[in-house]
Amino acid sequence: MSTSQPSSRTTPNHPLAPRSSVTTYLGVGQLALLTLVVVASLRSLPAMAVFGLGSVTLYILPAIFFLIPTALVAAELATGWKGGIYVWIREAMGNRWGFTAVWLQWIQNVVWYPTQLAFIAAALAFVFLDPSLSSSGFFTAVVILVLYWGSTLVTLRGGNLFAKLGSWGGILGTLLPAAILIVFGAIWVFGGEKSQVPLTPDAVIPPFTGIASIVLIVSNFLAYAGMEVNAVHVNQMKDPGRGFPRSILISSILILLVFILPTLAISVAVPQEELGLTNGIMLAFQEYFQHWGVGQWATAAMSALIAAGALASVITWIAGPSKGVLAAAETGLLPPLLQKKNKAGVQSGILMLQGTIVTILAAIFIIVPNVSAAFVALIDMAAALYLIMYMMMFAAALVLRRTQPGVKRTYRVPAMGLVAGVGFLASLAAFVFSFIPPSGFSAFSPALYPWIVGLVIIVLGAPPLIFYAVRKPSWDMRTAEDKNVPVTHETDPPAGVDSGSVPTSRRRPDESPGSPHTG
Repeated sequence: MSTSQPSSRTTPNHPLAPRSSVTTYLGVGQLALLTLVVVASLRSLPAMAVFGLGSVTLYILPAIFFLIPTALVAAELATGWKGGIYVWIREAMGNRWGFTAVWLQWIQNVVWYPTQLAFIAAALAFVFLDPSLSSSGFFTAVVILVLYWGSTLVTLRGGNLFAKLGSWGGILGTLLPAAILIVFGAIWVFGGEKSQVPLTPDAVIPPFTGIASIVLIVSNFLAYAGMEVNAVHVNQMKDPGRGFPRSILISSILILLVFILPTLAISVAVPQEELGLTNGIMLAFQEYFQHWGVGQWATAAMSALIAAGALASVITWIAGPSKGVLAAAETGLLPPLLQKKNKAGVQSGILMLQGTIVTILAAIFIIVPNVSAAFVALIDMAAALYLIMYMMMFAAALVLRRTQPGVKRTYRVPAMGLVAGVGFLASLAAFVFSFIPPSGFSAFSPALYPWIVGLVIIVLGAPPLIFYAVRKPSWDMRTAEDKNVPVTHETDPPAGVDSGSVPTSRRRPDESPGSPHTG
């Protein structure tokens, strides 16, 4: 548990986005790079590093059965209906479920924030030259609260403060450290240094000692989340039917390389018993720098870069995902208090609710003595919530093929039944896995773990159904003229991302009613 985060993010301000106001087409390679920037994240790497070469398998399986089906199915939906997940599900299943889908998309982002901020806390511990702080639940909780509420106050001011920060933060704080890790790992292995994990061909199969031994694979589903967001770019391609599948193939390979190679670089240098799920990357840099006689300043500098990139992701995504909920809420699906905006036009009502939930979730790091255990629990909760939405998306694609075959789609998925079916079943399997505590989890009784995850899913996932059931006509405060405008709202880009010739998208969970971050 990292966007989709992403997700959830490309515009003229993005380093990879077209800059001309003249109509331009996205090439296969350009869309592949945009997708890489949206999905790539460092947060999930330490969880897989404990498997060594086995992580290759644990990355490839979700890519085949989840990443690619998500991208293909979302591409068809995006070229047929504007408005993203809210509209897709609404058209297939009705307004109640469309609202539920966009709520799940938003609320999983809310659960994602503490995991991203815990990752930042671990990086800051190395910046402060006291790595032991990365294992302190109290320190982690304090950092989460200070950074989250500070970012929220910035967001409430409105405007484009921190403009361009998100895109460059993702590149400098994610892709650059990943590239450096890959180089360090290659030097380590080919230089004859001792590897902390076996590098024999048979090690590609992860050790299996029961389902609990591989349930960390759930974190990979969340790491790949947000792939559907770039589907909005399909209409920017000259020949989507041929170009988009090629782009997905290229981006999938690039994403796998960005995930797999740095993961192996961590696993060969850091002993498995020392790896933490939040501090593993910083430990790897520390190990490399110490081995080569470089001072602690280098680890601190790299940790600062990683923390800055992760914080940029949080800042740019504080407001984005909640705009999708606001768009649905303004049709009368949420009480007026949650529709409230401040003078800057920012959805203050939802942001206050969002902050309250994050504050409660931050307490998990204090209640659960092991920071890694708390991290895993939050990842499972976020993944479970998001996977429900994905199952709804795959089902909606099948329904719309049957009920609205005449709607023009620029891109059509070949063998939709097979592709959507595989994606649905993979999401369902990962959803079930999220209720199983990983091997070695000792924060509380394994028998209690699924009940806690289930309770959180109900508490955070049921409100849209309750609000829909008790909604009142007075909640719909639109004018008669506004009510005649279809709700196909695609939100403004997050702070620091402008609108333009290329629609916006995100890294790890997305931002519109159906278009976070996504790590």
